[in-house]
Amino acid sequence: MSSDDVSRRAFMRTAGGAAAAAGAATATAGTAAAQEVAPDWPSGAEGNVGSYTDARGQDSVTISVGAGDQGLAFDPTLVWVDEGTTIVWEWTGNGGDHNVQTVDGGGPASLDSGSPVGEEGNTYEYETSGEDAGITHYHCVPHTAVGMHGGIAVGGDVATVETGGGGGSNAVFVPDAARALGIATFIAMVSTLGLAFVFMKYGGSITGREQA
Repeated sequence: MSSDDVSRRAFMRTAGGAAAAAGAATATAGTAAAQEVAPDWPSGAEGNVGSYTDARGQDSVTISVGAGDQGLAFDPTLVWVDEGTTIVWEWTGNGGDHNVQTVDGGGPASLDSGSPVGEEGNTYEYETSGEDAGITHYHCVPHTAVGMHGGIAVGGDVATVETGGGGGSNAVFVPDAARALGIATFIAMVSTLGLAFVFMKYGGSITGREQA
């Protein structure tokens, strides 16, 4: 067996290993995307709008009270925050008088804005703490029967479920980091295979020139 054949086989083993590693990294990125999670909200907390915001990492987040076409919703309806985040409920002035109150037995956070009001610009602020860790289901008492509900998740120790896109879609949300990793590993794999092809096709002549 010539030294050219040995070198070529060694290179192919290296190229094959690199391609396999790139493929594995791409698969890992896909798995990470498929495992994107959101809080496992209680039944009914999705309310009339059902919008969701992951506000972790933010110092404060604002929720509209009296949102939706008829002013009978909270928006965003479902919010995931850190401990120490200030949540501000702000009234739109639509849909009549509203309030914010934890559903009986609905979770650890004791939300209570007081008597229902309808004035636009009215606000209710609540700063979360370690005592609120978990998921809390709240509602507007005057409009609970028509679906004016919402939910807050506080901290990282909450029950979660894998997400697969809203509206009945089977599409899976792919985080930016996972998408970038997948693209990078695909480029690396194609480049490696391209080099392997060049070496197989022209390796002998290149080696011959070097020896000459």
